Amino acid sequence: MSISAERKQELINEFSIKEGDTGSPEVQISILSERIRNLSGHMSTHAKDFHSRRGLLMMVGARRRLLDYLKKRNNERYLEVIKRLNIRR
Repeated sequence: MSISAERKQELINEFSIKEGDTGSPEVQISILSERIRNLSGHMSTHAKDFHSRRGLLMMVGARRRLLDYLKKRNNERYLEVIKRLNIRR
C-alpha cells in the first residue's frame, strides 16, 4: 500500500522545482497521488477495510488542501500539476 523508496525518489526528481526540493506542493501532491492510487487498488479488493478507508479519505483531503493552496498561490503551476498527474477537478 505504501510506495517504495525508489518510486518516491523518482517522483521527487520528476516534480521538484530545484535540486533537493522535497517539500514543494508539487512534490507533496505527486507522492500523495501515488499513495492514493495504491490504496484505491487495495480498497477494491478489501471493501470492508474501514481503517484503510479512513486513511484514504484523509490523504484525499490533504491532497485537496495542497491543490487549493497551489491554485491560490500560482494558477499556472496548479494547472500543470493536475494535467501531469491526470487529476480531474
